[in-house]
Amino acid sequence: MFTIKLSLIQLFRSSYLADKADKQHNHVVDLEPIRGKICDREMRELARNLAAYSLFANPKAMTNEQKSLAAQKVSRVLGVSSEALLRKMEKSKSFVWLARKIPQEAYEKLKADRISGLAFIRESKRSYPNGEMAAHVIGFANIDNVGLQGVELEYDKYLRGTKGVAQFLRDARQRDLMIEKDFIAPKDGSDVILTIDETIQFIAEKALEKAFVKYNAASASVIVLDPKTGEVLAFANRPTFRPDAPDRSPAENRTNRAVAFVYEPGSVFKIVTATAALEEGVTNEQEVFFCENGKYRVGNHILKDAHPKGRLTFRQVIEESSNIGTVKVAQRLGPDKVYEYAHRFRFGLKTNIGMTGEVGGLLKATSRWSKTSMAAIPIGQEVTVTPIQLAVAIAAIANDGVIMKPYFVKQVKAANGMVIAENKPQVVSRVMSVETARRVRSILQGVIDEGTAQMAKIKDVTAGGKTGTAQKVVNGTYSHSQFVASFIGFAPVEGSRLAVVVNVDEPHPAYYGGVVAGPVFKEVVENTLKYLASRKGQRDAF
Repeated sequence: MFTIKLSLIQLFRSSYLADKADKQHNHVVDLEPIRGKICDREMRELARNLAAYSLFANPKAMTNEQKSLAAQKVSRVLGVSSEALLRKMEKSKSFVWLARKIPQEAYEKLKADRISGLAFIRESKRSYPNGEMAAHVIGFANIDNVGLQGVELEYDKYLRGTKGVAQFLRDARQRDLMIEKDFIAPKDGSDVILTIDETIQFIAEKALEKAFVKYNAASASVIVLDPKTGEVLAFANRPTFRPDAPDRSPAENRTNRAVAFVYEPGSVFKIVTATAALEEGVTNEQEVFFCENGKYRVGNHILKDAHPKGRLTFRQVIEESSNIGTVKVAQRLGPDKVYEYAHRFRFGLKTNIGMTGEVGGLLKATSRWSKTSMAAIPIGQEVTVTPIQLAVAIAAIANDGVIMKPYFVKQVKAANGMVIAENKPQVVSRVMSVETARRVRSILQGVIDEGTAQMAKIKDVTAGGKTGTAQKVVNGTYSHSQFVASFIGFAPVEGSRLAVVVNVDEPHPAYYGGVVAGPVFKEVVENTLKYLASRKGQRDAF
């Protein structure tokens, strides 16, 4: 009988039993690759992986007494519920996680305790050495090193690498013998090198934070571009978050407002009308316009200037930001030309910067304009934009009329140093002639030297720009207490190195763009140019 049973087992159950024995005596462990670094343009690390240890248990090899003792000790060290730990160890498994990527001091304490049934696996933990800096660009990854936002998400396929596998032998009691049976090495992730400069980012964030706090703002953004290449040198939003603890901040803090939120730009949009007027030859800098002493009827709408003006040259119309003067020039152009130049600046279109959540704003076709649209759109009403769109637009004026595609990643480098992906400067289109760009720059220099942006003036540096103080639409009407303060500018005026956009939402008690946002531009440009000059002796800055 015994011989017959043995024969039957060998004939009909040998494969099943062999497979079961193999599972009992072999323990397969995934080997995590090292996630690639995220670096600034100078290879300074903005995101990296640090060694971390994760704690697991083998409940099948533990007595109830051992489980209870283990739960008590781990609870004391990690500050977690011993009951929760016991529930995990009640599972009839040979492997359960108790805690992932624990602090180094906790690992050392638990390792020294030599708790029966517990062991560690060496993993890695994402670290962001600069805290909140560039959080909306970098984004964050989860505990398994999977990118969830920002570059961590958008370049995850390069950063994450490929898992490896290790197989270890076990004895009959399911204890690891630490004898390696099989091994496939993990393939580490590639590094992503940004166009961001860590120092310029610090300068921009410091200036933005100061205004955000001083004026009790709801939110704020700053973007610094190289107008010749489209490279993003600094990019920040407020409020912000810590990439190493994103769940501690509300979702709105993690939203990339500079590409995902739209608003009516107000007077910064007057660069469209100014460009169109000069390019089409409907006026010149010295022609005089009567600004109606502050009130002007368009259809059934009364258009007003914040500060009533009489006779102004076209140059002064832009310098003093007269709504009435701007609309009078726009009336000469007509709706089609105003729309055409707004479209040339690519308002209403995504910039395709490559950041998740980017929106294109609103630029209505002329067929949808009302009788009063000509009194609104030329001065930045009935149109919505994002800060990145404004950055691209002002950069085009600084770059002799040429729009460059904005980008924030320079290269992706494999672990062996080979470049496997690269972005280079890319021309999108020409908005205006070189001569018109020069004339517009000169007018915008006057905005800082003589007009509404004198608080943005920088000693010994030529700069140009435009202020904006836009009323927010609340419950279908323009608010008289909620504003968006903006400033767009460039420096130096000729051979511009920097194009900057500053946007501050609902500042108070001050709310004018020249007062709230202009000084941020000044601080960013002044300190950035000093930084670039300090590097010039070592090598070219960019």
